[in-house]
Amino acid sequence: MNAAPAPVKKSVAKAASDDSKSKVAAKPVKMAVKATAASRKTDHSQAKETPKTKAPAPRQVLTVSEQRLEENKVEKSATEPELAASKPDPIAAPAGPLKLVENHISVADDAALAARQLQDKIVAIKPPIIVKDLAAKLGLKPYQIIHHLMEMNIFTSANQSVEEEVARKLCLKLGFTFEIEKREKGAGQVHAPVRIVAPPKPDPVVPSELQPRPPIITFMGHVDHGKTSLLDAIRKAHVASGEAGGITQHIGAYTVKRGNSLITFLDTPGHEAFTAMRARGANITDIVVLVVAADDGIMPTTIEAINHARAAHVQIMVAINKIDLPGANLNRVKGQLQEQGLVPEEYGGDTIICEVSATKGVGIEKLLEMMLLQAEILELKANPRGLSRGTVIEAQFEQGRGPTATVLVQHGTLQVGDAILAGPCYGRVKALINDLGQNVKEAGPSIPVKILGLDGTPSPGEEYNVLKNEREARELAEDRRHNIRLGKLEAPPKITLENLFEAIADEQRKVLKLVIKGDVQGSVEAIVTSLKKIESKKVDLEIVSSSAGAISESDILLAKASQAVVIGFNTRTDNAAANAAKREGVQIKLFSIIYELIDQVKEAMAGLLDPELRETPLGTAIVKQVFHLSKFPVAGCSVQNGRIVRNGRARVLRRRQPIYDGAVVTLKRFQDDASEVRAGLECGIRLGDFNEYLVDDIIECYQLEKFPQGL
Repeated sequence: MNAAPAPVKKSVAKAASDDSKSKVAAKPVKMAVKATAASRKTDHSQAKETPKTKAPAPRQVLTVSEQRLEENKVEKSATEPELAASKPDPIAAPAGPLKLVENHISVADDAALAARQLQDKIVAIKPPIIVKDLAAKLGLKPYQIIHHLMEMNIFTSANQSVEEEVARKLCLKLGFTFEIEKREKGAGQVHAPVRIVAPPKPDPVVPSELQPRPPIITFMGHVDHGKTSLLDAIRKAHVASGEAGGITQHIGAYTVKRGNSLITFLDTPGHEAFTAMRARGANITDIVVLVVAADDGIMPTTIEAINHARAAHVQIMVAINKIDLPGANLNRVKGQLQEQGLVPEEYGGDTIICEVSATKGVGIEKLLEMMLLQAEILELKANPRGLSRGTVIEAQFEQGRGPTATVLVQHGTLQVGDAILAGPCYGRVKALINDLGQNVKEAGPSIPVKILGLDGTPSPGEEYNVLKNEREARELAEDRRHNIRLGKLEAPPKITLENLFEAIADEQRKVLKLVIKGDVQGSVEAIVTSLKKIESKKVDLEIVSSSAGAISESDILLAKASQAVVIGFNTRTDNAAANAAKREGVQIKLFSIIYELIDQVKEAMAGLLDPELRETPLGTAIVKQVFHLSKFPVAGCSVQNGRIVRNGRARVLRRRQPIYDGAVVTLKRFQDDASEVRAGLECGIRLGDFNEYLVDDIIECYQLEKFPQGL
């Protein structure tokens, strides 16, 4: 029993000496140190301590961090025993916990990386889901997306859209999560995108930054009262002679220099069809010059112009034109103006009235002097600095130039290269052209210019804004186009029992469909407004498309698909469009005067109606006797009045009640066939398949005539 501890002691000491040179066997070294300390005890105690050398076996399940911590502790206790009783090094002590902190930091970084990877796997896109946009989101080429869609039995092109469910399945197949990005602010979005908001209104007016600006003067009045001719006399140009029918069909903006002062003129159409355009002209003007013909006086359109000017809160001046005509009556015109609340200064009022003659050039200088005087009283000023803002006066599509828009600058200075947004259209200003056709680099407040560089033709009256960059303009334009598209795609009302009969009646209504093309957007808008005013309970008028520019082949194809008629106003037809119209059988009607266009459309709408059948009484006959022949009975009659005609129609009246209505099959005078039998004569009559003639029945003969229906 006593011999056993010696070999154990030697083996343990040998293991301790070997393990002090190596870090691999950390746990045996620890046990060796304990055995050395316990060698002073009795042999019985050593025998008890020896089995404890196997106790650390369960600690093999320690984590890697704990194993490294234990190795460091054992190494220090074996190599530097003199430090065991000393105070622990404050720097070395936190070595283990520091590694744990680093461990926690790396775990947090891994979580952030995983979150970023998860977000990168989410595809958020706004509807409609275009194939090429989806490919860009997924980082693939469009043809690769098309290939995957073909595997799903879906055939489409890069510019076409796919359903939400299809996009969801495709993204899932490629390892992505698909989400619809809502248009509402932050609703349902994985990433909260940076919202591009409309530019703010101009900053509060700072008096030190304001500078005088030219007045904006609008000529208004009844058609053919001489507005454009008066402007011609001022500009010393000839505009009215170039207008179809001698009337202005759209707004013209011009700048005239008198002395050291500039004056901007807006010439609005006088015809009632251009009410919206006149209202737009009044809303952007400072002074309205109401032109009244001395021989005609106040007209309904003149009163309408007065109402527009008052609604816009602008100063009104009156120019009584055509004073050189023999029928001129100035006192009558001034009296009519006084009835409308425009009291002349000579009558104690505050309305400036100038008597002019555009053709003779009388009173033009006085009119200009009064305009500048009125503008000086108004103290018109604007800030020429900052981002430009103004109003679109006119827009059109010009051959060789593309979409162009005439704008009137109201704030700031518009320059070449500015990123511009006008309604749902955007672009970068490539060129600025003044009213003389000259290229300019910039335009300040109250200066009208034509801009090139937009991607479409905005509607007249739209406000234009200059933004910081083209990206913001594009984002806003796409957002506005999306809203317009959603408005057009609103679902029609569902059919219910309450509106079923109304729906059936609507389906039976005739519809005239039109594709309208005009020279400028303002004319197109005026035509559409006028056509929508045509009231009819029998025929509906549907405007399939309306835009500015020449009639193209795409317009013909659209008209063919929708069974519409193409209406062109002051525009031309491309050769390809003419050939396509002849090939597809589409009718093209060109007009240069709006009166004729509206009248033709009304006639076309009336032509869709089936002619109305009306009865015209011809005569009556009374049955005197019934002859029963072998095949059918025949009524022997005496004509009472009028005449009975063969191949006409007749009804049988018995006791004043109609019992049969049909065609006159046979009409005979004795044995001979007769074309007609007049009053006082006898004849034989057979009506259709009627065989129940009785004596004293009345046969009333009539004919049906077709009369065209009105709207």
